[in-house]
Amino acid sequence: MLEREIGEITYADFSFKRYDQILSHARARGERIYSAAYIMPPGTKSFGQSAKHRNHLLLLKKMIDEKVPERLEQMPTMQDGFDCLKSYPTIGDFLAYQFVTDLNYSDLTDFNEMDFVVPGPGARDGIRKCFADMGGLSEPEIIRLMADRQEEEYERLGLEFQSLWGRRLQLIDCQNLFCEVDKYARVAHPNINGISGRTRIKQKFSPRKKDIKYFYPPKWGIEINENTKI
Repeated sequence: MLEREIGEITYADFSFKRYDQILSHARARGERIYSAAYIMPPGTKSFGQSAKHRNHLLLLKKMIDEKVPERLEQMPTMQDGFDCLKSYPTIGDFLAYQFVTDLNYSDLTDFNEMDFVVPGPGARDGIRKCFADMGGLSEPEIIRLMADRQEEEYERLGLEFQSLWGRRLQLIDCQNLFCEVDKYARVAHPNINGISGRTRIKQKFSPRKKDIKYFYPPKWGIEINENTKI
């Protein structure tokens, strides 16, 4: 929406006033400006704006003014990046971990994905639905155990796992898998409760008619061409 109005979105040209104008007009027309991907706290207490998007724009401005990208670039570990993002208003454990993971797909940082994991609410529910007894392990330890033992478990269960051309499941992948297990189990096994007690599926899958253009972070070393089978 912003790109249609003003062209390419760049870090240097950030404009609270211009972005707010476009998004406010869209809201006035009844258009949705948020997806259901992440539940974003409104941030009213921190920035004082009645419209949620204005608080988030002010959060972005604060992070730009305080040179967060440059700081992240110098940090040695993913947890350092997580701690930096979490220090900002409205960003808790779940969002900080998702954001630092997303940023790490870019060339801004090169954190080791296997160093650190934070289970979200869905993953925690999924773990409870998978294990009657966690054997004294915490949720992050369960996720790490899953990642560490993946090949042994494929062999034990007779599974021919289709990896991304040799790239093993990372901690974030295992965290996401537990989250997906929770969603499926809400329908397939509604009698099995997680921590949150959620039973509904928020959204239903709608197939895309257009082909998906796959893209993987260059640092992964995965090349997609006309001969690659997806």
